[in-house]
Amino acid sequence: MYYSNGNYEAFARPLKPAGVDEKSAWLVGAGLASLAAACFLVRDGQMKGERIHILEELPLPGGACDGICDPTKGFIIRGGREMENHFECLWDLFRSIPSLETPDVSVLDEYYWLNKADPNYSLMRVTERRGQDAHTDKKFAMSDKACMELMQLFFTRDEDLYDKKISDVLGEEFFKSNFWLYWRSMFAFEDWHSALEMKLYVQRFIHHIGGLPDLSALKFTKYNQYESLILPMVDYLEKHGVDFVYNTRVTNVLFQKRGGKKVASQLVLEQNGQARTLPLTENDLVFVTNGSCTENSSLGDDDHAPVLNTQPGQGGCWQLWRNIAKQDPAFGRPDKFCTDLPATNWESATVTTLDGRIPPYIQKICQRDPFSGKVVTGGIVTCRDSKWLMSWTVNRQPHFKDQPKDQLVVWVYGLFTDVPGDYVKKPMRQCTGYEITQEWLYHLGVPVQDIPDMARNSAHCIPCMMPYITAFFMPRTQGDRPQVVPEGCVNFAFLGQFADTVRDTVFTTEYSVRTAMEAVYTLLDVDRGVPEVWGSVYDVRALLDATVKMRDGKKITDMKLPFMLRFVLNKALKKMHGTVIEELMQRYHVI
Repeated sequence: MYYSNGNYEAFARPLKPAGVDEKSAWLVGAGLASLAAACFLVRDGQMKGERIHILEELPLPGGACDGICDPTKGFIIRGGREMENHFECLWDLFRSIPSLETPDVSVLDEYYWLNKADPNYSLMRVTERRGQDAHTDKKFAMSDKACMELMQLFFTRDEDLYDKKISDVLGEEFFKSNFWLYWRSMFAFEDWHSALEMKLYVQRFIHHIGGLPDLSALKFTKYNQYESLILPMVDYLEKHGVDFVYNTRVTNVLFQKRGGKKVASQLVLEQNGQARTLPLTENDLVFVTNGSCTENSSLGDDDHAPVLNTQPGQGGCWQLWRNIAKQDPAFGRPDKFCTDLPATNWESATVTTLDGRIPPYIQKICQRDPFSGKVVTGGIVTCRDSKWLMSWTVNRQPHFKDQPKDQLVVWVYGLFTDVPGDYVKKPMRQCTGYEITQEWLYHLGVPVQDIPDMARNSAHCIPCMMPYITAFFMPRTQGDRPQVVPEGCVNFAFLGQFADTVRDTVFTTEYSVRTAMEAVYTLLDVDRGVPEVWGSVYDVRALLDATVKMRDGKKITDMKLPFMLRFVLNKALKKMHGTVIEELMQRYHVI
């Protein structure tokens, strides 16, 4: 497997890999990474669909990319997916997946047309004082000291950030900035999370720094990600004869080690309550999604809070990874991510409006008609003075194909689940859906006397507690996450957010698809490059642009510098005068 860029390899079709007709594939899990791997096996590996088997412990596919209408609870979305134009592997995949709505076009085609015609941006990113504009006004409000700390983090070597927290490398002035407010609410970072992941995010999305304050960097699907992304993939795979096996839990993969090779030799699984084993040969390729951010999620309803009844490390995919990891150090250290639930949990809720009383408050904040079918909030709205650090969003409506036209589906989340609220004096994790709706209405600016009745009769709320939702952000060191194809493995690969690949960032759809592509291309020796992570981190234009925008448009000549640094800067500016370097720096308003 190798990386490439440019359209020469992007547009090429690989030759059929040698020996593929004698091989089979076993994919554990039916989330985005596993489905993507199956698609790459079919499209680029040219493996026959009937030789591909997807084993899923749940009765439906999708993993964390969900969006369902439960007949007993209503509409449920545990989270949404923020995407951008430089998800190279994701779009490489979806250019080949047919749309379910529009004949003869791909999912990428309809996504591209939608976001061209209806571009995303927010008109009120942050509120305070119960629905009033916080007037962050697209400013990062970072001091020179905070800017320098962030810049220093940007240039720090990965190995110097192993096992360090964000609070170990960034100071109080940074944490008071609008930048951190935008950042932590958008990506769900806490100050105890990994400094390494923070650095990788800044590098990965440096070309989007200017779009962070109004979320104009983002693009969204027409419907929830299950209907917009997962179902087209499932349809594509089923039409190619891929075998989906649900209600099947794989509990272990056993390995034989011989001559420096590690061969997955047996799958241990439970199917319909019965334990069984499946012998494997080197021609049986095994792909395992190790770990999950939504494992052991629990739902509440209007009158019941979701119960956090998970013990550290508990959950099917976590226990599977732990069992695999016991067999070899190259298989990673899952306990680094799944044993500190207070540090990895937060809660979301799906609110469905039932009449016309709540939508005007939404419209006042988002400044758009929420029933227009177009962009509504343009991403999350964060309530800056919320004790839960509540954020909420209304995507294009309907968010579900079968959603009634007079209803809105709203996603709400709180980053701090153990702190009493502002209206409901209880921690979010102890609140029913009715109580969470009241807290949300309070921050929308609904008159206090109207909140209880409106929350009870004008909305329906399903809260969801997710004990592992930010597990992949926990501080880590080399080897905690296993390589996509661990050293010595000939027929085995890890997929998803807890497999390790260079430069890309977890908690993204791109990461799942990238690990899938790398796994398939490695095990089948597909002769086509995997698109490298977009190279904006190496683009001087992107770096100059981000440097200025991070400082809210202030030029470097406006910085308060010690005498000697000011002297050196002035000398450098004289040297640059009349050169293309001066022209470049002027173009990006650095000087």
